[in-house]
Amino acid sequence: MRLLIFLSVCFLSFLRMNGQELVSLWPDGKKPNTNGVKLTDSIYNERIWKVATPGIYSFVVPKSENTGTAVLICPGGGYERVSYIYNGFNIAKWFNTLGINAFVLVYRLPHQKDLLSRQLAPLQDAQRAMKLIRSNANTWNINPAKVGVMGISAGGHVAGMSGTHCKDESRIDDNLDSVKCNPDFMVLLSPVVTMGKYAHGGSKRNFLGADTTKQMAEQYSNELQVSPCTPPAFIVHAQNDSTVKVQNSLLFYSALVEKKINASLHIFPQGGHGIRLDENPGSTDLWMNLLELWLKEMKFVTPIPFK
Repeated sequence: MRLLIFLSVCFLSFLRMNGQELVSLWPDGKKPNTNGVKLTDSIYNERIWKVATPGIYSFVVPKSENTGTAVLICPGGGYERVSYIYNGFNIAKWFNTLGINAFVLVYRLPHQKDLLSRQLAPLQDAQRAMKLIRSNANTWNINPAKVGVMGISAGGHVAGMSGTHCKDESRIDDNLDSVKCNPDFMVLLSPVVTMGKYAHGGSKRNFLGADTTKQMAEQYSNELQVSPCTPPAFIVHAQNDSTVKVQNSLLFYSALVEKKINASLHIFPQGGHGIRLDENPGSTDLWMNLLELWLKEMKFVTPIPFK
């Protein structure tokens, strides 16, 4: 029954999609890490190929159904594009059925010509989005201590950076500088994690550019950057993923266990890359049920009090 409701909601969301409003992350003239080159947003085939205005699309749950939990969704696209509908809007609507507020991040892409530091831009945008969500906690009925991040494919690398790089790279000397920028939990689906031996070639090329030194690869291999700010994580991957090797998730899980950080890893035999929300082969179709149970088990989602 829940799946039927979810599919109906998805259909309605497609009808309203053009009316969804993008909330800009940065005040006019204060977007960091820019060299002054002017860009325009480039959207084609439901994907964003250049991001001039990083922001979030908000999917806020009505107060009567709101658990107070929120998640920032980082869509994939190999750091070449942002698949904000398939990897964003659809997942956001599913979270809404659980009473979870969802926000889809449109982050700057490292290949853009307007950046001073290509690698920092996605992390800065994710950190700023976290602050923006928490700063509107009262408006959106959100518990600021229950704001997580979800990343799919290359978006998993963005999400992973937000959970492993403690330093706040998003400070711009405004009233959000004091707001926490790191997530309270992570959900990683078929994630890009490493820039080392098992790196996804396209993501590594687009993210690092010409600087493929060992130092840079290690700095942005999230399994090597697990730190005191890293929160609990739920990780899903398919063993037959021929795009992003399953070793990405294995390496990250091992690093979390080594640092004694609570982690739940689910490797399914089938599903390929970009595991779907429904109609997955075999046991892979259980991943959303497992995620829902984990969020409740970890107390990130608690029942709405009866009124």
